[in-house]
Amino acid sequence: MENTAVRPGIQQIYPICPSRQSHAPLSHPTAYFRPSSPLSTKLQMRFLPAAQNVLQAASPLRHATLSDAYSETIELADIDWDSLGFGLQPTDYMYIMKCSQGGSFANGELRRFGNIELNPSAGVLNYGQGLFEGLKAYRKQDGNLLLFRPEENAMRMKMGAERMCMPSPTVEQFVEAVKTTVLANKRWIPPPGKGSLYIRPLLMGSGAVLGLAPAPEYTFLIYVSPVGNYFKEGVAPINLVVENELHRATPGGTGGVKTIGNYAAVLKAQSAAKAKGYSDVLYLDCVHKRYLEEVSSCNIFVVKGKVISTPAIKGTILPGITRKSIIDVARNQGFQVEERSVSVDELLDADEVFCTGTAVVVSPVGSITHLGKRVSYGDNGIGAVSQQLYTVLTRLQMGLIEDKMNWTVELR
Repeated sequence: MENTAVRPGIQQIYPICPSRQSHAPLSHPTAYFRPSSPLSTKLQMRFLPAAQNVLQAASPLRHATLSDAYSETIELADIDWDSLGFGLQPTDYMYIMKCSQGGSFANGELRRFGNIELNPSAGVLNYGQGLFEGLKAYRKQDGNLLLFRPEENAMRMKMGAERMCMPSPTVEQFVEAVKTTVLANKRWIPPPGKGSLYIRPLLMGSGAVLGLAPAPEYTFLIYVSPVGNYFKEGVAPINLVVENELHRATPGGTGGVKTIGNYAAVLKAQSAAKAKGYSDVLYLDCVHKRYLEEVSSCNIFVVKGKVISTPAIKGTILPGITRKSIIDVARNQGFQVEERSVSVDELLDADEVFCTGTAVVVSPVGSITHLGKRVSYGDNGIGAVSQQLYTVLTRLQMGLIEDKMNWTVELR
């Protein structure tokens, strides 16, 4: 059979993908093998023998069994892992699943990564009926892969879909689709310590609708990209400016769900801030204009002594999964964490400030500028609290410490 190869001990035939652009048949893409390249990186993964031991993969991929102990060399994509930023790197496969209004999602499939076709009257294009999620996969030292709390992303998408009058995949469908997509693109997951695979699930009204109404058809899509640090500063402190005129969200609006429109609304203020040398923008509530909400794409925390405070979730702030995780980690580390209204005055008087989000994980804030007044924190280095929480959470996400929270999902 052309373009296929059988690996010893695996009772399954896999497509060989000589390049990302190839169109080899894809039935159960549990592993990929390419001709050796001087620019490539190889990982040795050891599988232990077990009678009818099934590879740890999503349900559509449970067809490869291990009959004997063997070693497998997986060749990573030949890119410069040390220079990864937070930008799109096209990978091999994306996942697509559809359903009609009032129906249920079913029959998802992997397709080669590439452009999609939409009717000009699609609900997402005309009325912004769309949501997205973001999560990451990490490669462990033993070659296995870790997802971080994917069921939380699934539940947040369901909550957002209800607000946006959209059907959504079940939690189980979401998680299995993520696993399938990650395993199909596993050669793009950076080596340990070199970054992560960013996973972007999308839910959108893809059906044509002219009048203002929910779309008649919906598409759930997942694509992935290897990434490094979100901010160009890396884990170094970032510099924020408080926005006093433009607002990210309003009470009763969609600020508490991850709808696409929330992010278009911040682009003007963010672009102006970056042109002035700031890293990002911190938004205030639109009623009093004195209470913190969030940064363009991450949550904000303020440290004073042993107390860590963060704005409460009241419908205008996204319930970040990293935010939720950091609160639990901080409490386990002996900090008092308060979810409440936090004023600008408290921000300017803080000992330390940091942001959290899937993309940034934990990002220390070096300075805040408010009404032309700049306040710096610490000695322009990473604060002790930020460093402590960042270390604990990232080591847990990468499988370097025991996961007592049962937050990670391991793939092999």
